[in-house]
Amino acid sequence: MPLWLDLLVRVVAVLVGFLVLPLVVGQAEHKVMAHMQGRLGPMYAGGFHGWAQLVADGVKFVQKEDITPREADRAVFRLAPMVALFPYLVVILVIPLGPGGLVAQSLDVGLFFVLAVLGIGVVAVLMAAWASANKYSLLGGLRGAAQLLGYELPLVLSAASIAMAAGTLSLPGIVEAWNPWWLLWQAPAALVFFISGLAEIRRPPFDMPIADSELVFGYMTEYTGLRFAFFLLAEYVGIVVIAALTTVLFLGGWHGPAADHLGWLWTLLKIFAVAFVIIWLRVTYPRMREDQLQRLCWLILVPVSLAQLVLTAAVKVAL
Repeated sequence: MPLWLDLLVRVVAVLVGFLVLPLVVGQAEHKVMAHMQGRLGPMYAGGFHGWAQLVADGVKFVQKEDITPREADRAVFRLAPMVALFPYLVVILVIPLGPGGLVAQSLDVGLFFVLAVLGIGVVAVLMAAWASANKYSLLGGLRGAAQLLGYELPLVLSAASIAMAAGTLSLPGIVEAWNPWWLLWQAPAALVFFISGLAEIRRPPFDMPIADSELVFGYMTEYTGLRFAFFLLAEYVGIVVIAALTTVLFLGGWHGPAADHLGWLWTLLKIFAVAFVIIWLRVTYPRMREDQLQRLCWLILVPVSLAQLVLTAAVKVAL
């Protein structure tokens, strides 16, 4: 295959995954929440099982007026939603779907690259909060900064444990080195990574930077129309990315029956299973307080991830 054609195929594949998978997760969230909470509205739009609900939401956002507050920093205000999407688009480049190089770009330091890029998310939150010239937005941004910076540490430590166990920073290499014993051995690291990932993408019960019952809509309060839709899209892409990283690092990625031929299918099924758990948690648990959030991070997740790191090092030395 010519180089230009190979590059084009990879770009198209990444863009399709970036746009389609989050929309599928968004549609699933509508339906899962409708069933779990007895919501009737999302079950009627378009007829059969409310299939057009997501389409109706998209049309609604397109029709809404794009308003920029008079006192806002216009350039930063308008750029923030794009910055929120950027890290997730880049991360999708290095997530492997199947064996045999089924990945847009394989990096020897893929895990390091992913963790570095995900840290950009806090920049978008601060940009939106400060540029909005709104006190509720600013409070949401300060909460978001404290939350994202705090939970970076357990996220990195738990990822370091799995990298140490696999002996590589390459995401395909980690999947190749995976074995079912890791489901027990690395279970604490997996739990810490998953919880920290939820906090990173600001999903309930860690949605304090938004907290609609307290801060209107937090750092997104002043956004309307498509710019607001971009923030929502970033949230759903974040769900896909965290589910994909949890799958690749801790659940064996493409490992399963007929993995050589159906590995990509196993990866997608595991991603959607983890995404379902993320949606389930939104329906099940109430929002935490800020002090509870920080206590969970520094008194529970960080010590557990450090203990897991020591255990992994001891096992590797013993073996």
